Order: sequence, then C-alpha cells, then structure tokens
Amino acid sequence: MASENEVKQYLAYWFQLGKKVLIRNGQETLLPNKVIQGASYSDEFEQCWQQILSPDSGECYLEGTDETIAELLAPAWDMIDCARCSMPIPLRKVGLPPEVCPCFDLSGWPNTEAPSPRSPIDTQAHLTQIRDRLLKNK
Repeated sequence: MASENEVKQYLAYWFQLGKKVLIRNGQETLLPNKVIQGASYSDEFEQCWQQILSPDSGECYLEGTDETIAELLAPAWDMIDCARCSMPIPLRKVGLPPEVCPCFDLSGWPNTEAPSPRSPIDTQAHLTQIRDRLLKNK
C-alpha cells in the first residue's frame, strides 16, 4: 500500500516539474510555487495537500494521470520509480501498470543535466550522519 507520505512525496516531485493537480473533478488546478522550504515542505505545498485531502475537493488527480489521489491512498497501490525517468509513479498491486508515466508530455524530460526533484532534507541530521560515518571509519 502506498503510504500517505509516499503519495505526498509523489505529488511534491511532480509539482517541482510543473505538473498540476486537478481538483473538483477537473474544474480547478493546484500548483504551489514553492514546494520545499528548508528541511520541510513549504506552507503553500502543505495547504495544497490539505485541500487535496479535503472531501470538498471532489476527485483529485495529477495532470496526465487517470488515478485519483484517493485511489492512490487505498491498499491496491504502491509507488515505484519510473524505468524511463526515475520519478515516482503509481503501480497497481494486481493488474496492469499505468500505460504512461506522467512525464510523457514534459518536453526535455528526463534531463540528467538539471537537478532532479527531491524531498526536503534535514541538513543538520544529514551532516550528523556524515560526521558519524567519518568518526566510525577513523
């Protein structure tokens, strides 16, 4: 089952490439300007996430996909990396995978020369891990 954090990360990665989430059965779109702020997701992204989870938003889905966010949060789905572009994509546990990756309509993607979308990084924790590894190898 795709966890709520995995689905949230999936949307955060695609938001960073300019993909929108369609809400209210496609009548409105969401695309935060800033997804990551420091070691966490931005307030704007968190507001979008809450709006996506709200029952008032109706069916919500990532632009270029057929699976709703509510479906992805159900036990029938996992998240895997796309074989073409290494971005997260949903995979039904039983049945056929999606026909296309959401990157199918992004010109110039995958682009190995540009920074890839990422999750928030706690730099202090990351530096502590590096320090601990270096001390262990001493």
